[in-house]
Formats: sequence, C-alpha cells, structure tokens
Amino acid sequence: MLPEFEMVLPQTLEEALKTMAARPVVPIAGGTNVVVDLRSGRHTPKAIINIHNLKELSGVKVEDGWVKVGGGTVIRELERSPIIAEHGFCLQQSARLFANPLIRNRATIGGNLADASPAADTATPLLALGASLLLISASGTRLVPLEEFFLHVRKTVLKPDELIGEVRWQIPKTKSANAFYKLGLRKADAISVVSAAVMVEADGERIACARIALGSVAPTPLRVKKAEEMLKGQKPAAELFRNAASLAEQAVSPISDVRASADYRREMSGVLVARLLRQTCADIWK
Repeated sequence: MLPEFEMVLPQTLEEALKTMAARPVVPIAGGTNVVVDLRSGRHTPKAIINIHNLKELSGVKVEDGWVKVGGGTVIRELERSPIIAEHGFCLQQSARLFANPLIRNRATIGGNLADASPAADTATPLLALGASLLLISASGTRLVPLEEFFLHVRKTVLKPDELIGEVRWQIPKTKSANAFYKLGLRKADAISVVSAAVMVEADGERIACARIALGSVAPTPLRVKKAEEMLKGQKPAAELFRNAASLAEQAVSPISDVRASADYRREMSGVLVARLLRQTCADIWK
C-alpha cells in the first residue's frame, strides 16, 4: 500500500522548478523507481510533483556538435531514435536491454540516473560517451560531468530543488566506435551482474582516446582511467587489450550477492572490457 501524499501537477517546467524551490517535494516522471520506493517505505514524502508531461524535458536533438537528450525522455525513445543509433549506439544497445517494453515506455533517462543504482543501465554507456548532465533549478543551471554526478549507492550531487534537465555528449570529430554489453542472469528484464561500455576514437592507425565504463562492480558506475591512459596513442593489439582488461579487474570493488560472487564480477569485468575493445577497434579498422 502506498503512503498518503499530495500530488502536485505543474503545467510548465518553470512552474515545477518554482514549486521545488518553495517546498519539499519528490519529483516523479515514469515512476518506475519512485513508486517501488513508496511501497517499500524507503520514501514517505508529504508531496510528489509529477513532471512526466513536461514537454520541455523530453526529446533528442543534435545541436552545435552535441547530442542533447531531455531528462524526461523515455527509454523507448532512446531505443528508436536514429540520432542515438548514429551518435550513441552503446546507449541504444542498453535501451534495448532495459527491463521490459512496458517499463521502457515509462522510465526516463533522468530518472534512471537520478536513482543512482550501481547497475543503472544507461549509466555505463553514457560514461563511455563522455556525457555531462545539465542540472536545472529555479535559481539557475550547472553542468556536471556524469562521472562526478554519482557519490555512492543511491547518492548523487543533485540538490533537492534540482532536476536533470538534459543529458549531453559531444559528437567525436574523428572516426570512432562504441559498444555496450550487459551480463545478466537472463536475457530480458534482469538487473545486470556486470555491464560494460567502451568508446574508442581513432588517430590514423592508433587509438586517439578511449573511455571504458563498468557497472554493478562498485558502489557507483565507474570509468577505468588507468586503462584509458594506457590505450592512448597505441596501436590496437591483443596484448594491449589483455593489459586493459587486467587494469579493469584491478579497478573494481564488487560485492557478492544472490546474482554473482565478487570474484566472478571481477573476472567478467576484464572479459567484457577486452571483448568490447576488440569489437570497437574492429569496427574502426575494418
């Protein structure tokens, strides 16, 4: 049973932000996380503000060399968007594996990130893409790199009066490839045991830069910075990928739970990183 609460229904984003600045309210969009928390008693707010129908928060576009996705954009739109397919393929891959079709039609990219689960399906591909979040409030905006957004399990830098207004990342100026893999106990509707995403940009025959992200292996989704630094300026090679995989295994701090042991998660982190590096480099240097 849900606790009693007041439901606030703003008609515009400006109205929503003013309400959030004036009083304690919990924002809800798709409700796929918040409603679960209400039922469990984790959240017992006196008021909830419904931002689901605010058009200012939805949509996917390209602007000045950046992909910009509204924080209220549903996962289904990420799955179907030709812009995401072209400029954020790893995010499209994660959207296809996100829960089930009913959830994808309701859950939003902003809600998935704000919930700050270590297993958030959109977090690893967005980290690999080098995404930042535009956080908005009645008093202004601030741009936060996604890797600085997560503080701990279900803790972020988001202030009580802020919303995730937009997720954005820059389109690479050189040839590049990206990919995502989710390891779960079944093919659909499953929380990830390990998730991984890789982005590689080319400079001639060498790797100009790489971003490697992992989920479900630490209190927050993370970047494997040491492996990224090692790959920069190198020619793709099997030994190079093995070394990157080893650094990925060293970077994680997984737990054991009902889905997998810590040792299994650590080993699979390396396996997935090596696999995705081979895949992305093969896509670039065909």
